[in-house]
Amino acid sequence: MTSTMPHRPVTAPAIPDTMRALRKMSAAPGFTLERIPVPSIGPSDVLIRVKTVGLCGTDQHIYGWDHWAQRRVKPPLTIGHEFMGYVAAVGSAVKAVQVGDRVSAEGHIACGVCALCRTGQAHICEHVEIIGVDTNGAFADYIRMPESNVWKLDPSIPDSWAAVFDPLGNAVHTVMAADVSVKSVVITGVGSIGLMAIPVARAAGAAKVFAIDVNPQKLELAKRVGADATFSALQPDLVDEIITRTGGDGADVLLEMSGSGQAINNGLAMVRNGGVAALLGIPSDEVEINLAERIIFKGLTVLGINGRKMFETWYQTQALVTSGRVDLTPIITHEMRFEDFEAAFALMKSGEAAKIVLHVDE
Repeated sequence: MTSTMPHRPVTAPAIPDTMRALRKMSAAPGFTLERIPVPSIGPSDVLIRVKTVGLCGTDQHIYGWDHWAQRRVKPPLTIGHEFMGYVAAVGSAVKAVQVGDRVSAEGHIACGVCALCRTGQAHICEHVEIIGVDTNGAFADYIRMPESNVWKLDPSIPDSWAAVFDPLGNAVHTVMAADVSVKSVVITGVGSIGLMAIPVARAAGAAKVFAIDVNPQKLELAKRVGADATFSALQPDLVDEIITRTGGDGADVLLEMSGSGQAINNGLAMVRNGGVAALLGIPSDEVEINLAERIIFKGLTVLGINGRKMFETWYQTQALVTSGRVDLTPIITHEMRFEDFEAAFALMKSGEAAKIVLHVDE
């Protein structure tokens, strides 16, 4: 069991010239553990010594080099965007962060000057750079981050939980945007973020939560973390089943976490007229949808969910965890060494794992 004892600031060790980094080196499947220079920092930057990282579905897309990754990612690149660690060095203009602080960070680096950034929508900045996708990421001994992106962690939060605040924030953002209070909610895809969305939806006051997936193990976990009922995505009468269980109308809210074209189509069919569909899952390729039948004639509100609101979602996420409303213990199924990344990605691909964290600094 992960310790929940309070964490105290540590004295940063001497910073070496080089570090280990997990890299996408070529336009092909797989990653390589390389030794590269430790990043240098500017006046407003923070250098973080990474302690624990989380594996994400996005990392799996890049590892497998699917169509989405081929269009988006430009090797060579250090991957990874879920992490926590300790501040090792700060730039001369840094004010709010000190060496030794225990931190995570928002992985979407916004430009700060576009219309979206200036109107409180930096999470969808048109010039955003995502660590581990567009710029070097966190699967390394050290990462450089702008001070404005650094998040100081509550000392009561275990390292393994702190490392996955990024995906937990995705779940929180999706649930809060969909306004689930006293509503029936169907979640398609209970990978790690879909699983996290269940206790978040409960904490936000959802009346009923139904979980759908192809993996029986994930569905068992969904029950453990609070789903009222779970269903196989392969069930032939699945849409009718959900409609029947919601009084013949359909669910009030769809939280789509899988990225599967079939799951998206079925999920939209399960939502009542006038309902809300919040889409977070990233499809590997294009998805064909009958817009007239699935959205327009039903008068659905469709929300595209990207990242986390900066930093409203981070405050909500930390409050949910520190208040005891969300417990990540059942969802973090594997903790492994950084060097065992190949085995970790194999576990992800097999469907045996929900959430995997790797310990970079033992």
